[in-house]
Amino acid sequence: MYGYIKVAAAIPLLKVADCNYNVLQMEQLLRKAAAQGVQILVFPELSVTGYTCMDLFNQSCLLDNAIRALSELVRRTKDVETLCFAGLPLFVENKLMNTAVAFQKGNILGFVPKTYLPNYKEYQEMRWFSSANELQTDSVTIEGNSYPLSNKLLFVSSEVLVGVEICEDLWTPVPPSSLLSMQGANILVNLSASNELIGKNDYLKSLIKQQSARCIAGYIYASAGYGESTTDLVFAGKGFIAENGVLLGESERFPMEEKLIISEIDIEYLHHDRMVSSSFTQGISQFAEQRSPLHIPFYLAKKETIELIRPIDPTPFVPAADDARRERCDEIFHIQINGLAKRLAHTHVQTAVVGVSGGLDSTLALLVTAMTFDALGLPRKQILGVTMPGFGTTGRTYHNAIQLINSLGVTLREISIVEACRLHLKDIGHDEQTQDITYENAQARERTQILMDLANKENGLVIGTGDLSELALGWATYNGDHISMYAVNVSIPKTLVRYLVEWVAQNRADEASKTVLMDIADTPVSPELLPADEHGAIRQKTEEVVGPYELHDFFLYHMVRFGASPEKIYFLAQKAFEGKYGETTIRKWLHVFIHRFFSQQFKRSCLPDGPKVGSISLSPRCDWRMPSDASAALWLKESEGEQQ
Repeated sequence: MYGYIKVAAAIPLLKVADCNYNVLQMEQLLRKAAAQGVQILVFPELSVTGYTCMDLFNQSCLLDNAIRALSELVRRTKDVETLCFAGLPLFVENKLMNTAVAFQKGNILGFVPKTYLPNYKEYQEMRWFSSANELQTDSVTIEGNSYPLSNKLLFVSSEVLVGVEICEDLWTPVPPSSLLSMQGANILVNLSASNELIGKNDYLKSLIKQQSARCIAGYIYASAGYGESTTDLVFAGKGFIAENGVLLGESERFPMEEKLIISEIDIEYLHHDRMVSSSFTQGISQFAEQRSPLHIPFYLAKKETIELIRPIDPTPFVPAADDARRERCDEIFHIQINGLAKRLAHTHVQTAVVGVSGGLDSTLALLVTAMTFDALGLPRKQILGVTMPGFGTTGRTYHNAIQLINSLGVTLREISIVEACRLHLKDIGHDEQTQDITYENAQARERTQILMDLANKENGLVIGTGDLSELALGWATYNGDHISMYAVNVSIPKTLVRYLVEWVAQNRADEASKTVLMDIADTPVSPELLPADEHGAIRQKTEEVVGPYELHDFFLYHMVRFGASPEKIYFLAQKAFEGKYGETTIRKWLHVFIHRFFSQQFKRSCLPDGPKVGSISLSPRCDWRMPSDASAALWLKESEGEQQ
């Protein structure tokens, strides 16, 4: 199912020291989770007894009943395929261990004891429990059956490897999950009983996100809640599900009823990132004395279909939350500005040349250039904003270009390319009435020649305007707008370019600039290389030719960022754009994207310099190295719905 594993954190309603009551509540939640397709379920620390039993942990009545209650729970759920982790105290080797037990389909698979025991401030665990490091045995016998007992167990089913740690283990400098992940664990579970304090929740959340990112893993965290003793502490019943630094699911705090937090972890994407991150396992040799974990097989419940709970963002390059978008925009501009500032300082030039068409990309490039000159203390008049009307230039884009240049206080230069292009077409024997690719590219190359020669004349740099989406599709004229002296937009996709322009209009521009910027953002994307229609409006609309940029940016993100297969991209796009694009439309443009992505690699192989801004870059010197003559056959076949 495209690598997705459905997981859950379960917060049951418990009674302290009432094991029989507790396992009944746990059984109900387990069956509820299984009915919703959950394949891996995690209960809180010491969930069979309750965490706050204190000196009752020294009572054989409690310990014996905990084992009997667990055994009953395992027997009663032999018809349930979900892999489950619960917590209970376990007496072994004359020591009491705080353990997590894994069970499934009526079988106990193994016990994982807690490694690090907190014994400070409100915690007194060493009063009752011993650390896993003190164990001399690697098994425990219960009711005549022997089971693995170790903090180095991995529960394995094909590509899914589950590692376990308990509460305080996560808070240590080198958590057990770090080593387990380097040894293969891609899903980490934490059975916890962390009490609530002011500010602690935010810290814990950041800790879980960071650990999932460091381990390039999924992380399921379930903590004790309502029902635990409140003699001195309060437990908020927290449940979190994270994946590689991203929080997928989170429970409300202080619920007075049971909770089930469900999401999906994408094993395929985790495998991709581990494969790409060549440093991920480099440090494992430092822990040579650590014995390899024991692999315990389990059965991963199979699903014919999967209904995703986790959201699929249709605009992965543009954050949905307002605060996150504002922060993203501010950070992007700082990266672009610093990149261009360094290049200007290194080349000792104080003039920049920007071709301004009245479209989104050139507008963003001009805004970045103006902000860079401000940062360097250079007058904006030393920026040349060059508008070059051609055969297809419309009044709307022409006037927007003029107004934008003037409103930013940049020096305006207007140079028509019409006569130069006519002479050039005549020189090469091309009929001007034949409005083909030669007709179009001649204009793009004429504009680039003007900008380059003008930069030579004025001792300046030509600032590139092309964006990441155009590079992915090859929607640029080779040796035309494809070339510049520094390309500030090179790793910014079209969906983000539009938002950046709108953001400047709303947050950084005066009224004159705001008006023109908003109109530019509302203008159809077009190279304007073909004459306007009879009403003087844009006739050549890019998205009608190559497809919607929001789809292409979505395809690009999942293909390059995660190495997703065409069929998985198609599956995700259906979820993300449900109600907006139908199956046929998505397949059509996915096929176009793949075809163009492969066929246009030669343009990306000789890109000018430019700053990497986000997680995706197509620079041959940075993230993406691909043969220009690689075959797209496998990808195209799968994009058409044909499995390999």
